[in-house]
Amino acid sequence: MSKKNTSQKSKGTVVSIKTKMKAKPAAPKGERVYIFDTTLRDGEQSPGASMTLPEKLQIAELLDQMGVDIIEAGFPIASRGDFEAVSEVAKRVKNAVVCGLARAGEKDITRAADALKAAKNPRIHTFISTSPLHMKYKLNMSPETVLEAVTSSVTLARSFTDDVEWSAEDATRTEADFLCRTVEAAIKAGAGTINIPDTLGYTIPEEYTALIQMLKQRVPGADDIIFSTHCHNDLGMGVANSLAAVIGGARQVECTINGLGERAGNAALEEVVMAINTRQDALPYHTNIDTTLITRASKLVSAVTAFPVQYNKAVVGKNAFAHESGIHQDGMLKNAQTYEIMTPESVGLTQSSLVMGKHSGRHAFKKKLADLGYELPDATFQDAFKRFKDLADRKKEVFDEDISALVGNEMVGMDDKIQFRSLTVISGTDGPQKATIVLDIEGDEQTRESTGEGPVDATFNAIKAIIPHTGRLALYQVSAVTQGTDAQAEVTVRLEEEGRVVTGRSADLDTMVASARAYVSALNKLVAKRETSNLSIVDSSGV
Repeated sequence: MSKKNTSQKSKGTVVSIKTKMKAKPAAPKGERVYIFDTTLRDGEQSPGASMTLPEKLQIAELLDQMGVDIIEAGFPIASRGDFEAVSEVAKRVKNAVVCGLARAGEKDITRAADALKAAKNPRIHTFISTSPLHMKYKLNMSPETVLEAVTSSVTLARSFTDDVEWSAEDATRTEADFLCRTVEAAIKAGAGTINIPDTLGYTIPEEYTALIQMLKQRVPGADDIIFSTHCHNDLGMGVANSLAAVIGGARQVECTINGLGERAGNAALEEVVMAINTRQDALPYHTNIDTTLITRASKLVSAVTAFPVQYNKAVVGKNAFAHESGIHQDGMLKNAQTYEIMTPESVGLTQSSLVMGKHSGRHAFKKKLADLGYELPDATFQDAFKRFKDLADRKKEVFDEDISALVGNEMVGMDDKIQFRSLTVISGTDGPQKATIVLDIEGDEQTRESTGEGPVDATFNAIKAIIPHTGRLALYQVSAVTQGTDAQAEVTVRLEEEGRVVTGRSADLDTMVASARAYVSALNKLVAKRETSNLSIVDSSGV
């Protein structure tokens, strides 16, 4: 992926990105804000949120379909798994720029370039810390050495692609004069996008607006590049700070689906986009996001990572469009705008009158999936339909939430080495509690019986008897998918082993079956993470 070869690509490739970003959209929509999604990189760094390669590809393809402008697919030098993920996403994505993260070193940058060879629109995103605290304790480098590293890293990245982004890690705790010098150096070396990350979620909106404005005013060449935001949510202001930066002149927002990310997470893509869509009076900008796919993306990322979305989460939470107060309900019946500032349909939620039950056929089930925002490959659809029919035989009425939970089970784990087959549990006041489980391990079916201090303990002991491991159960959580005594139980299991954290989730009418499936899901991720960790090259920290 040499610079010479890149320059020979047709229009629409990375060479035209800078020109495209400068184009003025139609006047009524205001200026374009570019959406940079880092769910696959920063989002996956959230403890327990690891994803398999097929899952990453599924998310990347949906992000591309949504209209995300830049997809940060991973940190290629971090591990072989990250390298393969970036490489495969680069091959699959049709429209978005595919980005790989790299520290300010030759090995990182060349590794990123190698991973991006197949990308139609490649971007190398290189970064280095600029705050006094980071330079002294993390880098052990002087300001002048850091400045030299900025120039050399961006120059090297530009030798592979014309689309280079540079980030000043911990920018919001960096001295203003030095930040200006580093940004100027990055621009002179050829960076077309300058990211000013709030790495620790430290700043507040007014400060962040002023910071972007200061850089645009003081740094030579600032009018010729795109300023970007990357805000963490440690103080709960990730989205507010991102929008404040846009008001200050930033035109790229780095964010994740569901706000997934390290510590308290990142700015949530769905909140940034819907704030811009809803408040055109105060935020006269536009994005290229198809908002009707937001709910689908939220559910997919939640299912893949096994991270449930909190009920009162803005835009995509279960209660985001629910109204229980009598006064609110009365207003809604008279005019929905009395208590809703956006419609459920605008984010992909539809109110369907299609009641699902045991007599529903494949066509009705497929229609219901489409209404809920799911598109499944044929083999996965057939498995999901079979499980739906089984569920409908046991449950009088199947709710949308039941189907979402069911499809979530089918969307992940298809390629897992360990597959759940069956479970029998004996429990009650007269112990001991006993569980017999059947697992399929790469075609080899194995059965074990174990006892325990309760049915859950017995079930997990039976699994451990087949798959010995040292993982510690860090979380076991049960919640009802819907109301009623026939509600499905949704179980979340988190395992920790030697610094590795994985999460599994599953739903079933039988709480013990859901528990076993969730544990097996987490165990599959633990096995995969062991393999990936053994191939790790560096700690995958970033901006």
